[in-house]
Amino acid sequence: MNRNTPIMEVKGVGEKTRRLFEKLDILTAGDLLGHYPRDYETFQKPVLIKEAPCGEVSAVYVQVTSIPNQKKVRNLIILNVNVRDASGTMQLTFFNMPFLKKILKPGGYYLFRGLVQSRGASKIMEQPKLYSYDEYQKQTDRLKPRYALTKGLTNQTLQKTVQQVLSLYEFEEEYYPMELLEKYHIIPYKEAVFGIHFPADAEMLSKARNRLVFDEFFSFLLGLRKNRDLTEGLKNAYPMFETADTVRFLEQLPFLLTNAQKRVWQELRQDMGSPYCMNRLIQGDVGSGKTIVAVLALLMCVANGYQGAMMAPTEVLAMQHFETISGYTREYHLAFRPVLLVGSMTAKEKREAYSLIASGEANLIIGTHALIQGKAVYKSLALVVTDEQHRFGVRQREHLAAKGKDPHVLVMSATPIPRTLAIILYGDLHISVMDELPADRLPIKNCVVNTSYRPKAYAFIAKEVAAGRQAYVICPQVEEGELEDVENVVDYTEKLRSALPADIQVAYLHGKMRPSDKNKIMEEFAAHNIDVLVSTTVIEVGINVPNATVMMVENAERFGLAQLHQLRGRVGRGEHQSYCIFVSSKEQKETMERLEILNKSNDGFHIASEDLKLRGPGELMGVRQSGAFSFTLGDIYSDAGILKQASDAVEQLLLDDHELKKEEHRLLREHYEQIRQGSVDFRTI
Repeated sequence: MNRNTPIMEVKGVGEKTRRLFEKLDILTAGDLLGHYPRDYETFQKPVLIKEAPCGEVSAVYVQVTSIPNQKKVRNLIILNVNVRDASGTMQLTFFNMPFLKKILKPGGYYLFRGLVQSRGASKIMEQPKLYSYDEYQKQTDRLKPRYALTKGLTNQTLQKTVQQVLSLYEFEEEYYPMELLEKYHIIPYKEAVFGIHFPADAEMLSKARNRLVFDEFFSFLLGLRKNRDLTEGLKNAYPMFETADTVRFLEQLPFLLTNAQKRVWQELRQDMGSPYCMNRLIQGDVGSGKTIVAVLALLMCVANGYQGAMMAPTEVLAMQHFETISGYTREYHLAFRPVLLVGSMTAKEKREAYSLIASGEANLIIGTHALIQGKAVYKSLALVVTDEQHRFGVRQREHLAAKGKDPHVLVMSATPIPRTLAIILYGDLHISVMDELPADRLPIKNCVVNTSYRPKAYAFIAKEVAAGRQAYVICPQVEEGELEDVENVVDYTEKLRSALPADIQVAYLHGKMRPSDKNKIMEEFAAHNIDVLVSTTVIEVGINVPNATVMMVENAERFGLAQLHQLRGRVGRGEHQSYCIFVSSKEQKETMERLEILNKSNDGFHIASEDLKLRGPGELMGVRQSGAFSFTLGDIYSDAGILKQASDAVEQLLLDDHELKKEEHRLLREHYEQIRQGSVDFRTI
């Protein structure tokens, strides 16, 4: 069995289980071994109700004191159960589990395990798990892997399948040279895979994770350095000079550029007029005005007789960019002849767009990655403006035919990263920092609260909606079963519909929906046909709704600060005061202190620096990553030390053997080529 063995060939995986695995993008044995545990569960001994800390998962052995009370609220069946032990009382709440009314008898003793929360002076557990006392005792103090799941797939099934694969898997030979393993204290790959799935103890888990994080950073940085070799010193095939078009546009705009925008615009003009090809990143906080500077660069491009392209991460955002720039073009008589190109267009619409692009009649092409796929042939593509998530190329099934000659590349990022890390991560790009917000932006008002604040938050959302505004609610997972003890979009939407007035329109959005359905929901929200949107972080970079004034994030402790800051950037885009409510289900001092940084500051660069200080290597799992650098395990903040090690290792390797031609580097070269195949960079356009 190897990395390419279909998952169906694993003993015990039938057609039904295969379909469930497919939902998690697990198609092969290699995919399964790369589906690392999201965290590890230690079953602590049961405690008294009085001793169970709020914000943490605990087990309690208690007596049911009354007949369970069941009620139905819209589509939700709610079961409340009162329990006690020698130290105090607690209420348990179950959703859509009516069968428990027959199981839980008054006077009976049961063992429950779940997240303890406070409601006033009382303690509660929502949706705890029920165990027999003996069953629970068998699991006490074991380090048990917990995987991200999908509805219908249990943790036990996934765990057994991983064990089955590991017992038959033929691991490739270790690809790092022995001296590299020794220098950076890295364990072999095979040992790391066993250790990440079934660690004997915390020390083994730490070593396994360090090796796999090093792998992610190493291959990423090796690709980065190789890309730098290709792009550094490229001659400017499209020299540009500033024309009256950009000057007139700036004079007509109803606002003045900030000093930061003026500085970055000057850097772009110099780049596009220099002897060398531009390869620049604009790193700017949410709302700092990166888009208008990109529009100026595109205007300079078309005014010089060339074509420009602007790529957005979602169709809805591409359409919004298209409408905005088309509006500018009409209002200010700009030289743009824009065309939209997105995947959902009909074949006829695409053919018409391709014709306009090939003839040069369209000089600005706005869209998703459909811009560099399919039959798009450019007449004179000189500038590509792109969102960060596409910055290292798009995974393609087929290699693209050459569509142009070394266009200028401008990348925009709203992810604030401390300079020490940015130098490593953006080594092939010149960096422009936009560290100033327009004067008319109202600062967002923030609060960090525990779960007992929910009723007030719902009342506040209802009040904002009544005033004509809209709101987002963010949950960490799509549906029940993926992660325990955290809110999920599907069930939360039902709870919210029950809690809010009936006339408030609530809908949900998540990444597993079909693209057409996602687009429809986002369009409906943008058109204000939806008042409250419950979503995963899929909205992080996907939508611009100035009328949205409330952002409520559930289980905020499970996200990195940089990502929370980006999520907060979905509000505060219009004329009305905006608010962000971070709800933490954990009330430990360290958790609340970290979230308080967001409460006190709207400055993304300050937040990123503080996050770097606070998130030491002690955090093994659990904090969600930002989409900017979507590593599976690695986190650029808490793993900054490993990132620097990987950077040093790559630099030393290329210094010693730049083309990886030496025999001792053969396995590493073959491994690297295998994982990088199919990656396409913008320089191939």
